[in-house]
Amino acid sequence: MDTTTGRLTYRDATDADVDEIVALVESAYRGDASRAGWTTEADILQGQRTDPEGVLEVIKSPDGHLLTVERDGVVVACCQLEHRGAHAYFGMFAVSPALQGAGLGKAVIAEAERRSREAWDVTEMHMTVISVREDLIAWYERRGYRRTGEMSPFPYGDERFGIPQRDDLQFELLVKPLV
Repeated sequence: MDTTTGRLTYRDATDADVDEIVALVESAYRGDASRAGWTTEADILQGQRTDPEGVLEVIKSPDGHLLTVERDGVVVACCQLEHRGAHAYFGMFAVSPALQGAGLGKAVIAEAERRSREAWDVTEMHMTVISVREDLIAWYERRGYRRTGEMSPFPYGDERFGIPQRDDLQFELLVKPLV
């Protein structure tokens, strides 16, 4: 697939990818670099989005993998896929801010759904999104995900997930049938 220039290559992340993936995820969501794209969380969360230990944990998970997307040998996107019984979980989704808005995210999520269906024969994809991220939730809704209204708490006080800039953060479960 060619979204702007160069062919995309999908592969499972390895230990050698950890630093590049941490940098990608941080650039997509935190700090001034994230403002180049539209997925920034810089106004609601400061500090880190992930760390090498968290990325390595996803890579080593026996129930899933971290799908890495390269263009011309450079990691430009990634996402976590985890098998959870009848459904798959989609997380740690990041697209390089310089490439956002060109269709790369759509291509990655479609490939993640396809792989999950084929590998695990799952009937749904689940994800959690910070509920105040209306623009991001709307993007997922345009891809067939629906809001469930099921909320889970944000891990306030655990700076591994960032430093909240507001006191109303929580995660909402989004679900898409994969049939």
